[in-house]
Amino acid sequence: MELLKRKIDAFLSTWRSDVNRKPLIVKGARQIGKTRSILSFGRKNYESVIEINFVLQKKFRGIFNDGYEVNTIVKNISLLEPSWSFIPNKTLIFFDELQKCPDCATSLKSFCIDKRYDVICSGSLMGIYYEEIESNAVGFKEDYEMHSMDFEEFLWARGYHPEQIEDLYEHMVSLNPFSNLEFDTIMGVFKDYMIVGGMPEVVMRYVKNGNFSGILALQRQLLHDYEEDITKYAKETDKARILAVYKHISTFLAKENKKFQVTKVAKNARSRDYIGSVEWLKEVGVINVSYCLSNIELPLKGNYDAYNYRIYYHDTGLLIASLDEESQEDLRANRNFGTYKGAIYDNVVGEMLVKSGYEQLYFYKRENPSIEMDFFLRDKDSLVPVEVKARDGATASLNNLINSKQYSDVHYGIKLGYKNIGWNGSFYTFPYFLALFLRRFLMDK
Repeated sequence: MELLKRKIDAFLSTWRSDVNRKPLIVKGARQIGKTRSILSFGRKNYESVIEINFVLQKKFRGIFNDGYEVNTIVKNISLLEPSWSFIPNKTLIFFDELQKCPDCATSLKSFCIDKRYDVICSGSLMGIYYEEIESNAVGFKEDYEMHSMDFEEFLWARGYHPEQIEDLYEHMVSLNPFSNLEFDTIMGVFKDYMIVGGMPEVVMRYVKNGNFSGILALQRQLLHDYEEDITKYAKETDKARILAVYKHISTFLAKENKKFQVTKVAKNARSRDYIGSVEWLKEVGVINVSYCLSNIELPLKGNYDAYNYRIYYHDTGLLIASLDEESQEDLRANRNFGTYKGAIYDNVVGEMLVKSGYEQLYFYKRENPSIEMDFFLRDKDSLVPVEVKARDGATASLNNLINSKQYSDVHYGIKLGYKNIGWNGSFYTFPYFLALFLRRFLMDK
């Protein structure tokens, strides 16, 4: 498969240029391109790349049995593969599928202190008990959170140049509306992104064919693979609950309030019994979770109800692939995303926020008085409500939050929709695809 340009490429170059670099663990869901990106980086930057896959090469699982000193580990590797070259300061050791050999994490301290060889680890987080790795390597490793391709990477795959993408942001900060040609073109690419998603194999099929042929089958196989991984790696006592949560995501997103209700998943289910299942899926990178704020005020951290949450797919293409056949036809043939009660637009915006660096998502919903807001962000000193509109309609909640003296931390808002750029003195209006830049926009304010 042709290599796609990824944001991790620039990160890895920066990491290598740091004289105090530590062993690196690349975290993220399976099949998002971790291995391919790491190997490409290694082959371009090192005279020798030692790749050890603990799934495909089981014999290497015992290389730590004699201890964790670097010389001992290198000796054991060389006994198994005498042709491999370990050149000091010019060798990358890549431990892949780390979940099959957790002892590898303990060796990172030795590699960090020794400094003769660069080390990168990766693997499916579904099989990694990360608390154990954290305790074994604390202070002697660096983490990188990788996701499926974001919209900017998708634009790269479509052939757009960095300066063209930067021009989108210039429109945003200058509040200069797009021409009809610009708006229609980028919105068309964005709609394709929602259907295709960011899984590299799926994106490559789309780019190669120039259409959606064969994409649904690839996506459904990925969904099946995730279910198999849950069955394989989750603790026996948790498997049924985790699968129940995973399989019901699209069901609850289709509901008007989008709230995940465990009472609808299993008879007599209690929310507190499923918190661990939700956290497990979040930690392994399969879902994004948005929590309902307790109060519309700063700070955001700690100001939410842990039992009131919405669950989104980490990749909107996979959400669409999980829908029924009738929805598939409507979405792919007509790109009619609004019929699914706004869930698809909410999902893709949540996904874009997480991929841009927001570690936690927040929303708000109260019945009396009726106030609902899809997301909350913040700038330096204010709380920023973000409304995602599937259709162009009233913005009562947004106006109430901005104009009411009750919400003193809210000074302005943002509305995302099928609309051009605008500012009415109370809130900004941006097309969906500019959610890519919301974090940067708020940091620059």
